[in-house]
Amino acid sequence: MTPATSDAPAPRRSRIALLALAACALLLFAAFAALGTWQLFRLQWKLDLIDRVEHRVHAPPVPAPASKQWSRINATDDEYKHVQLAGTFLHDRTTPVQATTELGFGYWLLTPLRVEDGSLVLVNRGFIPANRLREALSPKPDESASITGLLRMTEPGGVFPRRNDPAANRWYSRDVQGIAASRGLSRVAPYFVDADGAAESAVAPGPVGGLTVVSFHNNHLAYALTWYALALMVAGAAFWAVRKERRMHPQAAA
Repeated sequence: MTPATSDAPAPRRSRIALLALAACALLLFAAFAALGTWQLFRLQWKLDLIDRVEHRVHAPPVPAPASKQWSRINATDDEYKHVQLAGTFLHDRTTPVQATTELGFGYWLLTPLRVEDGSLVLVNRGFIPANRLREALSPKPDESASITGLLRMTEPGGVFPRRNDPAANRWYSRDVQGIAASRGLSRVAPYFVDADGAAESAVAPGPVGGLTVVSFHNNHLAYALTWYALALMVAGAAFWAVRKERRMHPQAAA
């Protein structure tokens, strides 16, 4: 019996196996490259969105959408639009929503504002520290007000993993429809307004407005580079495999 030696040539892969590996490598390369390119398109979309929002936030206020315009409101065209509205605050229907801001832990105070046509708009009058909540929710008369602020889209459900609990009056997000149903409100706008800092209630203790954080996650460039790197790794691995096969079996490669 002839002992095995370490110099024995490696078995040559079949042509079918090589074609299958090449096809897999090509598909992976194309998929990763396509994902990288898609992320570049997403990056451009996100930069355009940020630019539009910056213009909206700093533009002069325009009238808030009236009830006949509610069906056309959407996040792409309307969110963070600087708006103005006037009406009467219904303080007895105020809803506190848990929040953490630069001022610490506390609550947003969402109060319905009855506007001229009788419909309601929930206004986030601002932030109140947790230790002042009881005082902020003490009985107050209805109050006429004229405010400016940023139009925001509803935040249904809650904030993961905490779900809104209307029965216990525990709110973790500014869920317009949920709050309206819980407080027995009808004809409520599908958006709410974050009041500017200068629009605090005249009834003490007034909440602190103007704390809206306008921020967008923008990791698309990093994602694109990751996908392109994976595509290059696949191409490099395929090149290495072909080169190795040719070195081990020069006659077959020729």
